[in-house]
Amino acid sequence: MSALETPRLWLEPISLALVEAVFRGDREELERVANASVPEAWPGRTLVERAFSADIDLIRAAPDVRLWGDRLVVTREPRVVVGSVVFHGRPTDGVAEVGYGVEESWQRQGYATEATRACVEWALVQVGVHCVTATTPPWHTASIRVLEKSGLVRIGTEEHDTLGEVLRFERRR
Repeated sequence: MSALETPRLWLEPISLALVEAVFRGDREELERVANASVPEAWPGRTLVERAFSADIDLIRAAPDVRLWGDRLVVTREPRVVVGSVVFHGRPTDGVAEVGYGVEESWQRQGYATEATRACVEWALVQVGVHCVTATTPPWHTASIRVLEKSGLVRIGTEEHDTLGEVLRFERRR
């Protein structure tokens, strides 16, 4: 999987080596693998565990499935990791679920929208993928705007185990 390029960003594939560096807390290796500086607050083991919904052994067992489409959001100049866009594994039913996050000091600059839009468009041209979905809490207006600007439309609500009611969005081919 190669990097995606947007006007202001490089969307670099997340590799097993990068995830392992995060889980070990090896900042030097993380920056080497990412070929970019990494903010102090990013990403943290808790974020990685939540984003990947798996432990390191499960990721190691099937990195091409678990890390399918996952990308670091890296500014062009200077190269700084400002966030990530992740899918919830390789889709088996034609539906890819996307999630995203931008480190707090880089928010409100359009990076989440720019990165998410590019990754959604990438996913929709992959063989076997016909739909990209996402969920967000109804109070999270910034996230709703990112999804709408990325071409997803609200299709309803559902209950989430920990978040309660969430809005579901989708974009089809």
